[in-house]
Amino acid sequence: MSAPLEGIRVLEVASWLAAPSCAALMADMGASVIKVEPPGGDTYRRMYAAMLGEDFVHPSYQFDNRGKRGVCINLEDPEGVEMVHELARSADVFITNLTWKRLERYQLTDKDVHAISPAAIYAVLSGYGVKGPDSDRQAFDQTAFWARSGAMSVFGDRDDGPLISRGGYGDRTTALNLLAAILAAMRLKDRTGEGQYVEVTLQRTGIWALASDVTTTLYERTQPIKTSRVAPPNPIWNYYKTSDARWLAMVMPMATPYWPKFCAMIERPEWAADERYLSLLGLAEHGPALIPELNALFASAPLDVWREKLDAAGLIWEPVAELPEVVEDPALRERGAFSTIIHPRAGAMEIVSAPFAIRNADVEVRGPAPDAGQHTREVFVEAGIAAERVDALIARGALAQR
Repeated sequence: MSAPLEGIRVLEVASWLAAPSCAALMADMGASVIKVEPPGGDTYRRMYAAMLGEDFVHPSYQFDNRGKRGVCINLEDPEGVEMVHELARSADVFITNLTWKRLERYQLTDKDVHAISPAAIYAVLSGYGVKGPDSDRQAFDQTAFWARSGAMSVFGDRDDGPLISRGGYGDRTTALNLLAAILAAMRLKDRTGEGQYVEVTLQRTGIWALASDVTTTLYERTQPIKTSRVAPPNPIWNYYKTSDARWLAMVMPMATPYWPKFCAMIERPEWAADERYLSLLGLAEHGPALIPELNALFASAPLDVWREKLDAAGLIWEPVAELPEVVEDPALRERGAFSTIIHPRAGAMEIVSAPFAIRNADVEVRGPAPDAGQHTREVFVEAGIAAERVDALIARGALAQR
């Protein structure tokens, strides 16, 4: 099988999660990815080193940077900037999440890169956009993707405060958006022969993910009402706690055919015959009164009992899986959801695979993340820079080699 992006060269000048995660997916598809970090490593790497020690191999960092080669370049040194330009000459794709002011200072804007490599795909990721009133505003996914997109205001139970997103949740979503835009730009370049500019933001990706609510708000100009587990608009689109302290989630958005099936399962035929519950409007109006009884019902038996009954009734539901169950799920393992890398210090380590497959194509994790500057000398000699000059640049601090 061939790798979809075999022969594509990617230059990543980025840190943290979203942009590097996109480049990691390109590496999974066979692209040759060079990761540029400052001496000592990017901020994400240094954060883990500060907390856990220089030699700790963090699985999350491995996930976002697997399959790449790493170089360390001091962008505050003019010769360091010149070395990035040298790598850009042969790059098919340039990925960055540096602020626009820094890109201008380091001569790494799209105009600068296209002057060096006219046919390159230039992809920039930011919190709110590289131009405009918020272009220099610092952002993480929990601020730009989660809070500023409006998602934080609508998630969670009506009676609770805003929910805090898990780390990287918006970053990895935005990485998929960036990947889609880059692949589309590559197709356009194949047709026109011209380099392309791609821009993706955390905030707009968050709005896209929340488009059902946002589109409704564009029409109504009102804040959506948060749902409530104790008074949901539909008692069979809700979640319930079982006797063994597990939760199950039912999602049956239509009264027909699910309400009669549900009532038969719980042996309440009178509910199925009650005209108050035979439509979604009726369930919304009268269903909340049933919640105390349903809470008590589901709390009367363990999850495995309800699993058998719900499946036998043909209802749409799932247990609220805990992560140890997810990573041991035999169906996920059969479908290749997890991959193993062999790290020279940590040994075998499992990480999450690409979230897609392409039939008869080689999409796989191709190795661990590089150490900071692990391949500096190798990469620049391959790029045609004399070994003596590379060594001199390392000696003066414009480059760094582990």
